Amino acid sequence: MSNSPHWAGQKERGSYWLMKFTAVSSRVLGRRLVSPLIHLIVLYFFLFGRQARRSIWQYQRNLADWSGRADLRPSLRSVFRQFMLFAETLLDKLDIWNGKLGLDQVTLIDPDDMRRLLKGQARGQILVAAHLGNLEVCRALAEFGEQVQMNVLVHTKHAEQFNRLLGEAGATHLRLIQVSELDPAIMLQLSERLERGEWLAIAGDRVPLKGGRKATVDFLGKPAAFPQGPWLLAGLLQCPTNLLSCLKIDGRYQVTIEPFAASVQWKRSEREQVILGLVQRYADRLGARCLDAPLQWFNFYPFWNEDDDKSA
Repeated sequence: MSNSPHWAGQKERGSYWLMKFTAVSSRVLGRRLVSPLIHLIVLYFFLFGRQARRSIWQYQRNLADWSGRADLRPSLRSVFRQFMLFAETLLDKLDIWNGKLGLDQVTLIDPDDMRRLLKGQARGQILVAAHLGNLEVCRALAEFGEQVQMNVLVHTKHAEQFNRLLGEAGATHLRLIQVSELDPAIMLQLSERLERGEWLAIAGDRVPLKGGRKATVDFLGKPAAFPQGPWLLAGLLQCPTNLLSCLKIDGRYQVTIEPFAASVQWKRSEREQVILGLVQRYADRLGARCLDAPLQWFNFYPFWNEDDDKSA
């Protein structure tokens, strides 16, 4: 498993052109005609993507063991269902890009009234999301009536090309920013955006590019590497950090915003320990959210880097 290509390298080759193809196809053909094609593509990856199947098997097995729920034990059928749910998520993304996901189809769960901070009257904050559910619903969040500018921090080198596609699809309040390295220029840009009341969104469950900072913590009962980036940003930019999740429950998306860390501070000698604690808290919360939608965590690479499961 240690020789497996990094997830970013795998995604880099096909994600932009897949997005371009699906965006054009959906506009020309519509969801009903594109749906069989998307399901066939995902079926192909299920049949021939041995590593992806093994990774989903590992996830389902670890979730079952960690939660003590025998009904979550993996099987070929449950792994297949998770692939097919991913196909449905892709189709939902098409609807979002084409403006077909209305606010009446999204439930905002905001027990701490974080929405009031989205009105641009205060300094922006950081939203830490995960590849759980449908991250594209971030756009719906950005359009919740407050017209907040959402900046999604990504590792892809195709950020500007993605931005052009998002613009063509009408996403006026969502922008991707490439942050392969937290250099001074990027930090200054992000700080200026926060001062303007814009929000930053970043995934907290993808290991950074090689050479990036990471922390190994317990996730679903086994050690796993998580990025330090979100928490380093929060500390360096001195802004609150909140959690964002977008799950599809009973055919309806639920966007949940919850406060996580009002302030991230450390002394130089304590930084690693402080960040490790934050990453562990995040991993614990992510595991709990996975139980709300067990088949909606879409990481198709060896997250735990295990080499002890040859059965999938």
